[in-house]
Formats: sequence, structure tokens, C-alpha cells
Amino acid sequence: MAAGGGLHRIAAIAESLPMTTTERTAIGAGAVAPAGGMQAYRASVLHFTGDPALDVNAHRWHEDGLLIVADGHVIAAGDFALLQPGLPAGVPWQDHRGKIICPGFIDTHIHYPQTDIIASPAAGLLPWLEQYTFPTEEKFGDGEHAAEVARFFLDELLANGTTTALVYCTVHAASVDAFFAESAARNMRMAAGKVLMDRHCPQGLRETAEQGARETETLIRRWHKQGRQLYAITPRFAPTSSQTQLRLAGELAGAWPDTFIQSHVAENTDEIRWARSLFPTARSYLDVYDQAGLLRQRALYGHCIWLDDADRQRMRDSGAAVAMCPTSNLFLGSGLFDVAAADRAGMRLSLATDVGGGTSFSMFRTMDALYKVARLGGSHVSALRMFYFATLGGARAMRLEGTIGNFMPGAEADFLMLDARATPLLARRTAQSETLEELLFALALLGDDRSVQATYIAGALLHART
Repeated sequence: MAAGGGLHRIAAIAESLPMTTTERTAIGAGAVAPAGGMQAYRASVLHFTGDPALDVNAHRWHEDGLLIVADGHVIAAGDFALLQPGLPAGVPWQDHRGKIICPGFIDTHIHYPQTDIIASPAAGLLPWLEQYTFPTEEKFGDGEHAAEVARFFLDELLANGTTTALVYCTVHAASVDAFFAESAARNMRMAAGKVLMDRHCPQGLRETAEQGARETETLIRRWHKQGRQLYAITPRFAPTSSQTQLRLAGELAGAWPDTFIQSHVAENTDEIRWARSLFPTARSYLDVYDQAGLLRQRALYGHCIWLDDADRQRMRDSGAAVAMCPTSNLFLGSGLFDVAAADRAGMRLSLATDVGGGTSFSMFRTMDALYKVARLGGSHVSALRMFYFATLGGARAMRLEGTIGNFMPGAEADFLMLDARATPLLARRTAQSETLEELLFALALLGDDRSVQATYIAGALLHART
């Protein structure tokens, strides 16, 4: 079969699949791509078109499925029996039956310089910053040290199935350059930024507001949208930035509207009291950022535990999103995120490990913690929704839907091969699963890095579990 004929047959088959008009149109457009470099993978295939809490038909599950990729992008995903006959002659398909293919995980809040202080004991958030975080981050003015940590960090993400993350560096420009250089070498889609701090931190991590803004703009020009790299304007949190620094960060956010903004808000009650004393005219902790022009689309705020309804409404209206960090919140005793209240407000939610306050790089361990945090708050989060939060939910929070997060034709081919029988206990439990929800729930609560058999970046295998 000629390449063009096979690809157009894939497009024709799409007409018979249970897809939206948008999905069919995208397959038709994608199917004119050349067959060179095409690869196909047979396994169970899972991805999402929306939030399962809002639409019971928002997931796509092909128990005997096929994922077709070419030139780093998705061509099609669907039933093997329907798509395989349309493959161009000479295009092999890899047989991974018994495994699950899903989009790569998206971690929307994580600190790469804190890799070496994960699981460090402290009495709470503020003592933890003073005892561990700040002393560790002072070392990142050394580019070689930053690069070594970045290499380990990125390899750990790949081993855990995380293909995109929104990453905090340190105040040092060298830490950003080192991170992006390592990320670009792996062709990973990463967003990251230099932390901004001009007060209430050690002298070795302190800068002037003007210096921080100047270095941030230089880094934006150097790295933003270079290959798959994206820049995030990164005030650490309001107490370590003066009003002048926050204002300058907001001006940068206005001048570069397609950059990201990341920070922390309403994580800990002691932190909230501190912020209130430093910004007495603000209505709330969140309002400090709002007054500075730091609430908009592509702004993601970690934690958001102690927001009130007015804050939740403001976040929804501004287009900003929440990075839920359940393992970190439990570890530091910060509080329980209110999933139900966030849903009532219509907030955009995503899932994050928050390493090193978070205690695992694994999104499975993070799903496990999210489920338990929600139950303690009186909510139930389904396994389907947890997988949504870790994939398309993260992409939507970052305004990258259509680029990453699912298998829509034309999306970048970052995907995972998951093993739901990776451990004896997991194999025993999933063998008893009678529904997709039961299978995914067991994987979410019992899985870890051992469940990630392989991680693919833009169609290339970058991690394989041995």
C-alpha cells in the first residue's frame, strides 16, 4: 500500500470512530503527513478529551489499541483492528499487549534545586525553608553543580513518567541556563524560571528588584520558545519579594503574555499571617499577586489551600490555575486542599509533586495522596479524573492543550508505556479488576516508578525500565 493511500485510509477510518468532529478533522489534517519515521505501538490506549467529572464520555479507552506517531507527533490513536490495516506498507507495529499507553505526565509545580533535600525533617514550611531550602539553593551559582543536579532531576522525571514540568530554578541565572541546556539536550518540553527574591532570604540569594527583572528578561529572550523550552516568571512567594519586585514581575508578564507565571499562595497559615503583615492593604494573599498584574492565563499557583470563595472566583475569572500538591501539604502539615470548593468555583486544577517539599517524584504516589486528601475533605476523586489531572488537566492549566496532554492528532508524541502488573501486589490486584475504573484506581494507589516501563519524548525512547 502506498504511503499516501495508507495514511488517507487512517483518516477515512476515523469517520467510523466515536470521535468529535474536531478530532476527525485533526486526523484528516494529520494524515497527509509523510510516512517517513512513522512508528506504531499496540497496547491498551488511554487519553482524555475533557474532565471526567464534567463529562462521562471525556476519556478514550481502546483495550486493544494502536498509537501511530511520526516525526515526533501523533498521527492517530484508536482501535488496533480499525487503524492497523491503514498503516503504510513497511511500517511495523510494536506489540506491547498487556501494557497501557497514556500521555506523559505533566507536573505543574516542582523545584529542581530541592532534589537533594527531599525527605528532610522540619517543623513546618517556614523552618524547612530556613534549615534546608535556602542553604541548598545557595550552591546553584556554580553552573557545574547546577548542571549535575539538573541531569539527575530530569532523569528522575523520565523514570517516573513525567515528560513536562513547570520548574523552579534558583535566584542564579546560571541555574536556569544549566536546567534548560540539559532539558533541551533531551528534547523535553519544559517550562522553568529564575526565582525572584529581594528580601527575607539569605544575602547570598538576595538581589535587587531591578536586577531580578533585568536577568529575567535576558533569560526570556535566551530560552523562551527555543525548541521545546518555555519560560516562567517566578517570584518565589510574596513574602520574599518587595512590592517593587512584584510590580516589575507583573510588567514583564504583561510584556511577554505567552510566558508562564508561577508562585506559591495560601499554603500555610503562618505564611498567610506573614503575608498579611507585609501587604496590609491587600484584600487577601492572592490579591497581592493580583494587584501586581500576576493573575492571568498561564499563571499557575501552587497549593491554594486557604483561599476563600472570592479568591477562587478571581482565579477562575483571571484564567489562572491551581497546582495541587498533596504529598507536600501532608508532609509539611500545611492543610488539605478543598477539591469540592474548587470545583464549585470552576477553577482549573492540575497535579504537582512539589519536590522537595513533596516526598516523591512519582505522579502515582501523588495521585494516591490526592485521593486521600480529598476523602478527608469529604470529596471523592475518581481514578479517571486523577489520570486526567496528571495529563490533559496539566496541559489545560498550562494552556498547552493540543500541544501536549492527549493523543489528538498533531499533538507532540510524549507518551508512556505503563505496566499494571509491575509488582506482585499490583499484578494480583489488577487481575481482579472488573472495570477500567478499578484497574486505574489500583494503578494510581499501588503504582510507582516501577509501573513506568518506558518513557517516550517526541516519539523517541528516552527511558526504559530494565
